[in-house]
Amino acid sequence: QVQLVESGGGLVQTGGSLRLACAATGGTFSTINTNAMGWFRQAPGKEREFVGRISGSGAITYYADSVKGRFTISRDNAKNTVYLQMNSLTPEDTGVYYCVASPLYGASRLNEYPYWGQGTQVTVAS
Repeated sequence: QVQLVESGGGLVQTGGSLRLACAATGGTFSTINTNAMGWFRQAPGKEREFVGRISGSGAITYYADSVKGRFTISRDNAKNTVYLQMNSLTPEDTGVYYCVASPLYGASRLNEYPYWGQGTQVTVAS
């Protein structure tokens, strides 16, 4: 069955950049009937929060205010992969980042994303 697998996490200094990838294995994004792909993150001791999403075609993106202008989501459907480019990172960006998929085009809430990856750790040092 289809799984979402994140990669690219690691340790970076404040002001640095990381690029995360989310690959679908065992099928394609269309196999799980997704109209939106996106990212959530969870910092230690905090609730999971929405980061951003991208439409099926990749033409439309939407970001949380906290990352707007710094993060960019893109996708390559032929490779069954979604990316999260993160620039100008700060310690507040530290957390586990999750790739998510939803059949709802405008999904932004936790309960609107039934498909989740296992997460990848991003740590930003001061």
